Amino acid sequence: MRICVVGAGAIGGLLAVKLARAGEDVTVVARGAHLAAIREHGLKLVLGGTEEVALLRATDRIADAGPQDLIVLTVKAHQLAPIVGDLAALLGPETLVVTAQNGIPWWYFFKHGGPYEGTHLETVDPGGVVAKGLDVERVIGSIIYPASEIAAPGVDRHIEGNRVSLGELDGAETERLRMLVDVFRRAGFKARASGDLRSEIWVKLWGNCTFNPLSALSHATLVDICRFPPTRALAAEMMREAQVVGEKLGATFAVPLEKRIAGGEAVGPHKTTMLQDVEAGRPIELDALVGSVVELGKITGTPTPHLDAVYACAGLLAKTLEEARGRLRVEKLP
Repeated sequence: MRICVVGAGAIGGLLAVKLARAGEDVTVVARGAHLAAIREHGLKLVLGGTEEVALLRATDRIADAGPQDLIVLTVKAHQLAPIVGDLAALLGPETLVVTAQNGIPWWYFFKHGGPYEGTHLETVDPGGVVAKGLDVERVIGSIIYPASEIAAPGVDRHIEGNRVSLGELDGAETERLRMLVDVFRRAGFKARASGDLRSEIWVKLWGNCTFNPLSALSHATLVDICRFPPTRALAAEMMREAQVVGEKLGATFAVPLEKRIAGGEAVGPHKTTMLQDVEAGRPIELDALVGSVVELGKITGTPTPHLDAVYACAGLLAKTLEEARGRLRVEKLP
């Protein structure tokens, strides 16, 4: 299968290496020093004490990859709109598109059913650019659970997890969905077909909409946030607000709130992607992870005061760093 992973960052790199080593024909889209390292040495995946290297085609021009059987979009949510027009060069008659963004996806209210069918979310797709440029009939949603990080150009370090959920937007079990689940299983992932992907999205978002902005603001790891009583309590309040919003939209939360917090704590001293981006001076996924829940709160008439406050503070941090073209990190004093 010809597969193009658009965005060979931490998660995209993990997927690309595992899929390529399973025999798939993989091309990655990357940039800068990371791209140069992949071209010269291949993409290395560090798993515990072992290393796997995949020699991949790599490019910074999406169109150069040519028509694909599968496109895996692993760029961050705010990076989708600028590239959506370029994806046309990858499309054949049967090309599928797996979306792998964190947070509420742009397609959330497509094939949703109920009173909110077709509702546009400005926080995740400003101006509806992605929805207009990408045929929703090609889309398979996904939740990628593993955590990883770019340790150096061309080097991806796996931290934990190997679960992947894939689902049709209407919850149907289709032949193309079963085929994709098999592809990911052959690559070593614990993959499953989900008939209720939106509920799974909310359970993962529960952590992302709380731990990510709190870590960006405090420069603390997951375990630090969960073991510091005031931030643990704040995270719980934010999660309660998000749960009410999700349940009004028909989502179910199969995991108790305290168990979800304990799951974040169990990951250990891991820096969230939002904290990694603040330290590197990259734009953060604030709107997809937090702003979307705030917007959905307004749509459903749900107060979200704790989420609102953290969203405002993290938004100001993002604005300050963008205007200064800077980054922010904690360094030990000499």
